[in-house]
Amino acid sequence: MAQARSPAGPSGQLPDLSHSVKLEYARLGCRYLINHILALLLISLVAAVAIEALSTQWLDLAYDLVSVLVVFAVVVLGSTVYLMTRPRPVYLVDYACHVPPHELQIPLQLLKERYRKFGTFDELTAEFQLKVIERSGLGEETYAPEAMHSVPPRPSMALAREETEQVMFGALDALFENTAVNPKDVGVLVVNCSLFNPVPSLSAMIVNRYKLRSTVRSFNLGGMGCSAGVLAVGLAGDLLQVHQATYAVVVSTENITQNWYAGSRKSMLIANCLFRVGGAAVLLSNRLADRRRAKYRLVHVVRTHRGADDKAYRCVYQEQDDDGNVGVSLSRDLTAIAGGALKANITTLGPLVLPVSEQLLFLAKLVAKKLWSDKTKPHIPDFKRAFDHFCIHAGGRAVIDELEKNLELRPVDVEASRMTLHRFGNTSSSSIWYELAYIEAKGRMRKGHRVWQIAFGSGFKCNSAVWQALRNVKPSPHGPWEDCIHRYPVQTCHRIASPRQDAQPQPQQH
Repeated sequence: MAQARSPAGPSGQLPDLSHSVKLEYARLGCRYLINHILALLLISLVAAVAIEALSTQWLDLAYDLVSVLVVFAVVVLGSTVYLMTRPRPVYLVDYACHVPPHELQIPLQLLKERYRKFGTFDELTAEFQLKVIERSGLGEETYAPEAMHSVPPRPSMALAREETEQVMFGALDALFENTAVNPKDVGVLVVNCSLFNPVPSLSAMIVNRYKLRSTVRSFNLGGMGCSAGVLAVGLAGDLLQVHQATYAVVVSTENITQNWYAGSRKSMLIANCLFRVGGAAVLLSNRLADRRRAKYRLVHVVRTHRGADDKAYRCVYQEQDDDGNVGVSLSRDLTAIAGGALKANITTLGPLVLPVSEQLLFLAKLVAKKLWSDKTKPHIPDFKRAFDHFCIHAGGRAVIDELEKNLELRPVDVEASRMTLHRFGNTSSSSIWYELAYIEAKGRMRKGHRVWQIAFGSGFKCNSAVWQALRNVKPSPHGPWEDCIHRYPVQTCHRIASPRQDAQPQPQQH
């Protein structure tokens, strides 16, 4: 999902969550709270019975071998059932983000020159795109594919394959090198790319390149937009619940070469302005031996699909314009639809992650409002009490601005998203991994910290992943911020300024 600016009018703004939280949230919160209370009561009852039995009937039980054996068998059976039915932990061992070569960078001045030489766009169309880029939050160091550096552009299937191979193989080479995992040990492979789905598939490209074993469970997700990275993690996590002691690799990318729009319809030109080359590879494991070296544990994946609503379904839509040019059209209602999907997503996520005190406070205020017509605003759950870090998909400056406002986040909470948008542009589903890498590069990730990755995508979808750090996490070698983290964060205003080239490295502890 991408958005360069907030369209005029109310439809261009996210819903004010302080006026739109439904009773459904309270119902879900009560349900989870009651479930927890029942579990606590059951544990307390068992403990009380055990203490009573030990204190008053130990002498009798000592001579009643049958009773002792029955109690022992029940304990063993209960423990076995619990251990067999509880979800297997899913660990994030490591991940790698691809950084294209320097010669593929496309600063604004170079883009202006290319637009004049391309002959593809008239003056008004070129000027519109340049204005969108100036306001978008993108910096001067984002990357365009090789086909877009040619004059005129020469998109082709061959160059599209080459772009995708460079991104996927670059990220995977770094991942396997950093983790010392043999590709033949990978049991699950999930690849997501929304707009480029050749035959053989992208997952088959990886199987062929790394000679993965013939029994690998491989999946290729297409057409699912910028939130597909979270979906891919969820799918891999589900498969790791079924297949024991194995690795799962998730690869998230998007292809720019074959999806550059050459027409003049403004709603389809915005994608040209925001999307840039990038991709990430993630190694997951359910092996207990990997816990010691893993960075994170997967806590929750929450999926929200609003495709039943026609406006939501068509708000990000690939189609042809009147001249036959194919592109992705972005609706003016995109930001508002994203807000509705976000509200539905956090309605489910909130009871899973928010402290009980936060849920009780919300419930009390909601009941007071219903019973006594209290005109005060309902309590909006403070997600800063549930999460230490936020990785909001870097789809565009407008969406980041609105989420910061509606979730009442601090500037530091959205810093990783803004700086990723500035440095790499909208890299689609992989942007949340560049953001996580930014937080690590700044030295901010501590053991026990919780991270909320949230992404929006066509369909329309809003998906969340929650991770917990298993140690004080340091950036992996050859990370995407390795050579530039000392220049960030940059100051932002109407347009984010380029990082100062003469800036001196700063300590990474913040």
